Amino acid sequence: MDPIQEFRQQVAQNIADIGRDEKFHELSNTWLREASRYFYSYNFTWLGRPVIQVPQDLYATQELIWSVRPDLIIETGIAHGGSLIMSASMLAMLDYCDAMESGAVLDVRKAPRRVLGIDIDIRDHNRKAIEAHPLGGKISMIEGSSVAPDVIAQVKEIARNHKRVMIFLDSNHTHDHVLEELELYAPLTTKGSYCVVWDTNVEDLPDEMWSNRPWGKGNNPKTAVWEYMRRLKEDGRRAEDGEALMFDYDKTIETKLAFTAAPDGFLKRI
Repeated sequence: MDPIQEFRQQVAQNIADIGRDEKFHELSNTWLREASRYFYSYNFTWLGRPVIQVPQDLYATQELIWSVRPDLIIETGIAHGGSLIMSASMLAMLDYCDAMESGAVLDVRKAPRRVLGIDIDIRDHNRKAIEAHPLGGKISMIEGSSVAPDVIAQVKEIARNHKRVMIFLDSNHTHDHVLEELELYAPLTTKGSYCVVWDTNVEDLPDEMWSNRPWGKGNNPKTAVWEYMRRLKEDGRRAEDGEALMFDYDKTIETKLAFTAAPDGFLKRI
């Protein structure tokens, strides 16, 4: 057997074994729950900017971007901008690899791949730090509610100029807001690409962790995903490209991660 194929089969078997190990899942969930009490995901940076994500999810993000090779990544929720910088760094690597393979001279100013971030409140110090970052030139930002009609109009106009679009939803985590984001942004997802909904694990963590937040058990990104997937199955939706809109849960990703902030949140358009 080809050694590369043999290794891939071994990895697939590893992931399948993890999926069947209930005790390992319980241990992982316990670890994540306890880590969340210390705001574990706040403690990391990406190329100098705070990135409020579980490190394992950063691995998943780079795998998705590398495999899909989007030319536009749309992110709702900016915070300190680390996620925007992470996405921009992956797109810059794709630009570089394309140039190396083609033998072309890379002009970063003309590279087509872009990141678009939307946030209702972009703090001035964060905006300045993002714009001053060496990768800031690959990032555009819109300040406003991610579900406001004027914001959506701008997003759609930008998306029309790109062939392969990936979506990350990470703003207000209430059920109603995330559900509305899914209705508005998921149709922009290109076939074969992903719409990732972060922090679906709010449903699985102790409710007292969200006592100072408007979301919690029964009212969070995961419940919004469940409702949206039900609507797709029962009522149907059309993508922005006019085709029938269908997503699958990519359970392989969350299974191999073992602990993630996005269980049931990795949605692949099929």
